[in-house]
Amino acid sequence: RLCFAILYSRPKSASNVHYFSIDNELEYENFYADFGPLNLAMVYRYCCKINKKLKSITMLRKKIVHFTGSDQRKQANAAFLVGCYMVIYLGRTPEEAYRILIFGETSYIPFRDAAYGSCNFYITLLDCFHAVKKAMQYGFLNFNSFNLDEYEHYEKAENGDLNWIIPDRFIAFCGPHSRARLESGYHQHSPETYIQYFKNHSVTTIIRLNKRMYDAKRFTDAGFDHHDLFFADGSTPTDAIVKEFLDICENAEGAIAVHCKAGLGRTGTLIACYIMKHYRMTAAETIAWVRICRPGSVIGPQQQFLVMKQTSLWLEGDYFRQKLKGQENGQHRAAFSKLLSGVDDISINGVENQDQQEPEPYSDDDEINGVTQGDRLRALKSRRQSKPNAIPLTCPLAVLTSALCSVVIWWIVCDYILPILLFCLDGFRTQ
Repeated sequence: RLCFAILYSRPKSASNVHYFSIDNELEYENFYADFGPLNLAMVYRYCCKINKKLKSITMLRKKIVHFTGSDQRKQANAAFLVGCYMVIYLGRTPEEAYRILIFGETSYIPFRDAAYGSCNFYITLLDCFHAVKKAMQYGFLNFNSFNLDEYEHYEKAENGDLNWIIPDRFIAFCGPHSRARLESGYHQHSPETYIQYFKNHSVTTIIRLNKRMYDAKRFTDAGFDHHDLFFADGSTPTDAIVKEFLDICENAEGAIAVHCKAGLGRTGTLIACYIMKHYRMTAAETIAWVRICRPGSVIGPQQQFLVMKQTSLWLEGDYFRQKLKGQENGQHRAAFSKLLSGVDDISINGVENQDQQEPEPYSDDDEINGVTQGDRLRALKSRRQSKPNAIPLTCPLAVLTSALCSVVIWWIVCDYILPILLFCLDGFRTQ
């Protein structure tokens, strides 16, 4: 009943076939030349759409065909969505889903990073399907408890620019500033913007990877642990930084919120190290999952860095799990084995900055011109225009009301006013 097709002209409707396309409905918001994969909210929307069509009484006898056009980037994203549906709802293995999509020697262009310029590392559809399958297996992904409104609200720059990578374990978010303000179109948030949300979601630890743009006491005074693990924007961490990051995370009792400047490159790289160590996902699968949760994550040389770290992180993880099995400390065990499948629907409470006059005392500028990769990515994300996901019910009602009013007015003019005017004109002519 469900088919996928690449068509170079729009198909004609038929009584026994229902055609639909999402090419212009679910669109990736790029930074530079990146074009996918589509984010978790779009995967959820697509799956809901397919389930609704399959259950519709009017389509019981119809073949449902999801078609995409000639744009290769949209072909890849459309195939990504239907493949995810097969893995999540139809129980297909990643390989089975991929084989169905490449039937007849069909090929799809791979996904690239959000860096400016050329790319020499790619992730494939198969990498994405494996990432989704393992996310389900480990409890990262559960659409029964997924909160679409929360995801789409908080991913926006003006609402905090944050995403859960592992529910109840890791949040990736953009770097806070000393005070909340709008600068050059970018929404800068103070630590107080996040404090209530973090408390409501059992976040206990904040890890900062960029140079200081705010005083850490703003978080520690609110009861959070705060750690600084700086390395340059766009670069890769040293082994010492990776080890310290993993040690902090493995000993944190609650969730961990990680940020750099844009919360994409450095942040995604270190969270990926944790995932590779503790869940034995490949570097490509991990990058795919982090990008599905937070598009634009892991950039440039950070991709090859994760590939090089894969084997050593797997070995460390194997040793860690063996050591853990021999421990009886239940509290320590729970710190990294508790994985809940959903995220509560709680909004950030707006708290006024306690010190509006605090100057910007620090800088993360490591370039002569003072603009880093994180600055550019943050600015690009801020310029995105909010797109309505659905046409409100009031719109068609307003159109219908307007049309009815026009008909009534025209009827009054034709039946009453016009005859009177003609009668008056005839009277003038007679005189």
